[in-house]
Amino acid sequence: MSRVARICFQSLLKVVNSGIGIVGIALIVYALWMFMVWQRHLASDSAPNAPIPWFIYTIIGLGVSLCVITCSGHIAAETANGCCLYIYMVFIFMLLVLEAAVTADVFLNSNWEEDFPDDPTGKLDELKDFIKDNFDICRWIGLTVVGLQGLSMLLAMILKALGPNSITYYESDDDYIPDRVPLLKNYVPPRSYAVSDPLYQRKNDSWNIKINSKAGR
Repeated sequence: MSRVARICFQSLLKVVNSGIGIVGIALIVYALWMFMVWQRHLASDSAPNAPIPWFIYTIIGLGVSLCVITCSGHIAAETANGCCLYIYMVFIFMLLVLEAAVTADVFLNSNWEEDFPDDPTGKLDELKDFIKDNFDICRWIGLTVVGLQGLSMLLAMILKALGPNSITYYESDDDYIPDRVPLLKNYVPPRSYAVSDPLYQRKNDSWNIKINSKAGR
């Protein structure tokens, strides 16, 4: 029963974790589009000393981070290893703390724009205007992303409580003994069998009978 439950939670964690990966890929695509627009703008203006587009680089870094977290989540879900699950939960927790800090700064601080440097690309202002115009949709998208992250962390905690997959050792004709065998209780090594030719055995028995009969005379 525990094996079936473990497989179900592993599959659920992979599905939920894939949603986080999709968000990361979308952020990378959006950042690359902004970067192409920014490059065309620089080419048209012929500006030699262009400022660093920190907003684009931040979006790219966030998307790459989400993809890395997704890869670690798939590894943790597949192996159900305690160390991998701990690392994955730490990544998700740090991401949630970062999102909570940025959200609190935006909603509680009326001058939150002063905490960020000026965006030379103007994409931050465009994103801010888009969020204001479509606040309901953006709110549900944000809640969905946060919900996926929280659900993935919950599933990782459940998998950690269930433990890793049990390893079964099968008997074979080889004399190789696994390294973990001494840790098992009441381990009995497989018996070794000698295989001989039955025809040769019968000939050998008849030869011994003849020798014994001659010796008896």
